[in-house]
Amino acid sequence: MRANITYILLLINTFSFSQNKEILYDFNDIPQTLSLNPGALVEFDKHFGIPLLSKFHFNFGSSGISAYDIFRDDGVDINTKIGKAITALSNQDYFTINQQLEIINGGWRKDENTYFSYGIYEEADVILYFPKDLATLVWEGNANYIGTPFSLGDINLKAELLSVFHFGINKKLSKKLTVGARAKIYSSIANVNSTNNSGTFTTRPSTTGDNFYEHTFQSLDGVLQTSGVASLLGNDNSNIKEDIKMLRRRVLLGGNLGLGVDLGFTYQPEDQHTITGSVVDLGAIFHSKDVESYRLRGSYTTEGLDLVFPQLLSTDGTIPYWEDLEDEFNESIKIDTLTANYTTWRSTKLNASYRYNFGKGNGQDCDCYAGSKPYLNAVGLQLFSVFRPKRPQVAATAFYYRRLFDFMNLKATYTVDDFSARNIGLGASFHIGAFNMYFTGNNLFELQNISKSQSVSLQFGMNLIFDSND
Repeated sequence: MRANITYILLLINTFSFSQNKEILYDFNDIPQTLSLNPGALVEFDKHFGIPLLSKFHFNFGSSGISAYDIFRDDGVDINTKIGKAITALSNQDYFTINQQLEIINGGWRKDENTYFSYGIYEEADVILYFPKDLATLVWEGNANYIGTPFSLGDINLKAELLSVFHFGINKKLSKKLTVGARAKIYSSIANVNSTNNSGTFTTRPSTTGDNFYEHTFQSLDGVLQTSGVASLLGNDNSNIKEDIKMLRRRVLLGGNLGLGVDLGFTYQPEDQHTITGSVVDLGAIFHSKDVESYRLRGSYTTEGLDLVFPQLLSTDGTIPYWEDLEDEFNESIKIDTLTANYTTWRSTKLNASYRYNFGKGNGQDCDCYAGSKPYLNAVGLQLFSVFRPKRPQVAATAFYYRRLFDFMNLKATYTVDDFSARNIGLGASFHIGAFNMYFTGNNLFELQNISKSQSVSLQFGMNLIFDSND
């Protein structure tokens, strides 16, 4: 059992992801800024993302522990480290995953004030809260927790794999205000969801005197909802080619569908001051295809096996103790398989920023509101939040932006979030003719030993950007 838990912790720390995109936000010389704020300033006439290469985004994070905490070579037994980690973590700690891959992305300017954009991307998003009570019960047992209830409510997870089709409009209403909106169609490839569980397991001194202790499952009510999973894992499923065809259909609007919207704005009271805000993924997915869910309900109390000795038996033979106990449990605790439709809400994100531009380049004396191009430098603050099942996940970022050359822009960031208070990031964007390439990275100080990091964010992409002013 302990070996299995060690392996699970290793997997969690290897594949746990977070939601940090703050470096890319407000990077107005690349089209991917529109994915975070459809009302961003657009300083080009059209763009085409190189298919499958215009944006790859990869984040991971764990709020309370790193792989180094468990696996460092310091002479301490690994079981001791795992026990300490379970004690230190709370049911508010979590492990998250977010990954995005742009398949198609493009846009064009209709007129001086209007810009249209379109695209398709794939996204995987996972959050798993640490099941504190369950982990304690499995690791330590209940001997030291007589009278202490273990809550089923600690089991809380949400995972989805989907494709997104979107079309957006960016409109400059005045010299000071730009707004934008983007409509989205979601096509769910697979979904697993288990939230709002309740019920407890408690061991206490026996109230009947038939045994020393009694074990009570009280008001259990738990649900695991899945869609797009049963057909892939079923016993009749053995054809990989058919699975690939099925997944391809789900990517191309053949899965469970949903609708969403992104909204954003940019406000420039003066040419050196910029305020932005956006709401991303305000929407839901309606699951009706390939749905298979499981519901656990009921209450049950047992004092263990009540042994009857042979001299007290009135008939020959043995008593089926375990079978009787299992039958009693199954009669009291029901596990039902459901195929009812259900709805899941996307993890809505909020972004906001303030930016101060300064340091005009040689010959740049215009007093205009055309963005930050006349200025070589900018500093500012960004706020990010994503709504999660238990509470919002929040990050705050201070940044310095520098237009180093006409073809090169840099952005350095310092972020405070649930994972770290010393997260240093760097972003860069390069322009060679119409060709653009960018990359961003977070938590750079931890890259020397990635196992010590509780979060790492990497992103890169390539586009063709055309601007008549150039």
